[in-house]
Amino acid sequence: MPDIIRLLPDSLANQIAAGEVVQRPASVVKELLENAVDAGATHIQLVVKEAGKTLIQVTDNGSGMSSTDARMCFERHATSKIRHVDDLFNIRSFGFRGEAMASIAAVAQVDMKTCRADDLLGTHIIIEGSKVLLQEPCAHPQGTQINVKNLFFNVPARRNFLKSNQVEWKHVLEEFTRMALAYPEISFTLWHNDAEVMNLKPGKLAQRIVALFGKSWKEQLLPCREELSDMSLYGYIGKPEAARKTRGEQFFFINNRFIKHPYLHHAVMTAFERLIPEGSYPFYVIKLSADPATIDVNVHPTKTEVKFEDERSMYALVQAAVRQALGVHHLSPAIDFELDANFDQPGRMTNQQDGSPLSPSEYELFKSHTLSAAKQQPWEQLYPPPGRPLTQPAAWKQTVEPSPVDELPLVTAPATVQLFPAEPTAAPKPGLLLLHGRYILSQVKSGLMALDIRAAYERIFYEEQLAKYGTSSEETAQPLLFPQTLDLAPTDLAQVSAFADELMALGFHITLQNNNQLICRTVPAGWEGVNPSEVIAHLIEQSAYFTDRLRLGRRESVAAILAKRQAAGAALPHSDEAMQALINRLFSCQQPNYTPDGRKTTAIINLDTIESLFV
Repeated sequence: MPDIIRLLPDSLANQIAAGEVVQRPASVVKELLENAVDAGATHIQLVVKEAGKTLIQVTDNGSGMSSTDARMCFERHATSKIRHVDDLFNIRSFGFRGEAMASIAAVAQVDMKTCRADDLLGTHIIIEGSKVLLQEPCAHPQGTQINVKNLFFNVPARRNFLKSNQVEWKHVLEEFTRMALAYPEISFTLWHNDAEVMNLKPGKLAQRIVALFGKSWKEQLLPCREELSDMSLYGYIGKPEAARKTRGEQFFFINNRFIKHPYLHHAVMTAFERLIPEGSYPFYVIKLSADPATIDVNVHPTKTEVKFEDERSMYALVQAAVRQALGVHHLSPAIDFELDANFDQPGRMTNQQDGSPLSPSEYELFKSHTLSAAKQQPWEQLYPPPGRPLTQPAAWKQTVEPSPVDELPLVTAPATVQLFPAEPTAAPKPGLLLLHGRYILSQVKSGLMALDIRAAYERIFYEEQLAKYGTSSEETAQPLLFPQTLDLAPTDLAQVSAFADELMALGFHITLQNNNQLICRTVPAGWEGVNPSEVIAHLIEQSAYFTDRLRLGRRESVAAILAKRQAAGAALPHSDEAMQALINRLFSCQQPNYTPDGRKTTAIINLDTIESLFV
């Protein structure tokens, strides 16, 4: 029998390798930005068209390459970072495998110009599908410019698997944001479809965070810093009230390399325990430093997954730094944005009462008291002192106005009470009971029905929002007296733009500006007095949950998100007539038993269950 094992052609091997390295346009953006940083650039410009499907251009002022290096960089496993086996355990740069450029050139049309500082002429190279079409001298300033055009032009099946431009653009923004956070000392600019999206000046990490995520974060950041003998940490976390329901604003860096590490994320979440609602995620940008010999970054083609030699110590370091930052927040929450995170030292903390600095012993006493207090169960709220009414749950108070009934004093029983009247004059009329300002209890044939007021409102408003589609904008929109301008982070603006048509159909007339601003001119009819910025923020926070987890369409997702927001501010029904009207509205819906995200609106407690309680 003839031999059947043979070597793959280089072009085919490169395409196979591209399947691991180049998954979408954002993968190309990541590799090119990393190369620019490795080249020592102080200014990097990224230009993208059609979310990177048509063009990805990265221009830097780095060291540039010679004509030989320019050609060699497109060969597989050609790298300037590795010479010996020991170099694998001392990696501080990004690209060291020598696969990225070869993989990109295998599935795209690449045009590169590069020049070193001492060279009179640079080098111009054109490659399509791993084939070199041109290599010649050219005039070019110091640095490198790479144009990646028509990604997957020779692999139609791969191109067909790309998502919409809005989704791919979101991934490009994520990669750009990660690199910009890792290197705040480097200037970055970003263009999309001939419009400037971001122009980031070099500065401190806190300034870069505000430039990326919006001015509102000036009041939401808490610095954190910890140091051990062989590792250190610094960065910023968001205040507990800034936590969101969806992930996406959590950033870990190890030696300036972005990583995904569930174990370290758990350390942050345990530090925030009982400070944020369940299911919420805090904001953080945490930068770790450690000896490269104790880190293995070669465990995944994208190098976003790493292994630590001592994960327990790293876990303890992260948890201690976050807890200390949260503890200090109770005394000194303000941040000077001209200072970096290293100003956060115990000797710099002050007492709010007299402004005097805390001594180290006072600081340790405060920290132990704060941590122990945070762990205490607030059981006292369950059993208030005599004369004080029961309070509503804290989570419900944030969204629904308290009932005036809860503010009435307790009524004491008379000295003598007739427990069993001999002959009642009339049969009692079944009524409705408002329980803790959250549930409506009603007698039914099988026993007792409990209705979740907020869940009921969500179902009612959801179906009302869906009914608005197809009607004229004049009927659904209410003009604002003064149009509101909202400053959004580019990532948030990309999310809103994906739902722009659905928002317009419901009555929000919005205009997206090139300077990361959104102008809102109308709100849905009946929403007079609503703050559009709060509604948009809620839409951004919840959009990933409804679209990614629940797999709802855009129209249904927007209607569900707005219904959730509208239900949070709905007034409580205090009278029997108002409660009965709410019940009638709920059961006139097409699907009254569940909220848009699948939670029950009602529950039945049958008589057998009630009787079993008295056995």
